[in-house]
Amino acid sequence: MSETNRDLNPSQSYDAQQVSEEIAEGSLPAPKVDVSSDYEASKEFSVSEIDRTGEGEKAAEKVTAHSFEMHDPEATKSKAEPTGDPGDFLKMAKEIGHETGAHGNVDDDLIHKAIEKGQPGHPES
Repeated sequence: MSETNRDLNPSQSYDAQQVSEEIAEGSLPAPKVDVSSDYEASKEFSVSEIDRTGEGEKAAEKVTAHSFEMHDPEATKSKAEPTGDPGDFLKMAKEIGHETGAHGNVDDDLIHKAIEKGQPGHPES
């Protein structure tokens, strides 16, 4: 049977493992990392070349422009004048009630029958 080295990280490539071993042995110098300078250098890549000019703004406007003509909304003013007549409110409520999409003929008698049938002890419940 062959021996296996359990110290190896299976997610690490062979080349990376070789470099790690050579650094540990001292035959290869360890890389020096300067996070501050790397960060400063990365700032160059955070903004594309087109965005550093006015062309970027123009391109963004062109891409995000509406396909159709858009009109500015117009302010509308409506004021309900109080009439003091409760019938006006009932009339408005009935008009709105018909627009709810309720279908069928439901009246008070039908509701009372439904309530009776829902009571315990009713022959049909």
